Amino acid sequence: MLKNWVVVPTRLPLVLRRCHACASERFRASGKFRVNANHKLIDAWLLALCTACGETVKLTVLERMNVRSIRPELLDRLHDNDPGLTAELLQDPVVRRRNRIALDWDNAWRLDTGGSDHLDREVIDVSVRFAARIPVRPVRLIAEGCGLSRAEAERLITEGKLVSAVRLSGKLSGDFTFTLKR
Repeated sequence: MLKNWVVVPTRLPLVLRRCHACASERFRASGKFRVNANHKLIDAWLLALCTACGETVKLTVLERMNVRSIRPELLDRLHDNDPGLTAELLQDPVVRRRNRIALDWDNAWRLDTGGSDHLDREVIDVSVRFAARIPVRPVRLIAEGCGLSRAEAERLITEGKLVSAVRLSGKLSGDFTFTLKR
């Protein structure tokens, strides 16, 4: 029987970028946008606050774009400070690359296993789905979901009792499946 697990974000990730005021390296997205139009051109920024001193930094979303080339629903979401848009833009690799930022997902997600009724079975087939692109070590997810230590999960991998089509070392942010044989 296939069990479904879901990795769900619990809050927005922290933005990793150096603060020019206090040299801290963490910002939290405020969920607010600043939109500035100059004739036919528009700029938009996502505002983030330093976790140490509260200094505001602007993360570029749109830069010198023609107003007519932007979808009206995107403009509405920017003007309404849509929290869903904040999450989408933080996940967008173009926005992250343009602003030279990385995301810190520590303590910003949880694993929903649907209960612990699967732990007593000899063979467990699990499909892990990510609700957002959260980079997590699969060994950590498996250990947490099955009530094992990480060392024990790694031992099961080397013994061939924990198998998957994807590499279980390193980090993943995409869906995968695995089979655990006890």
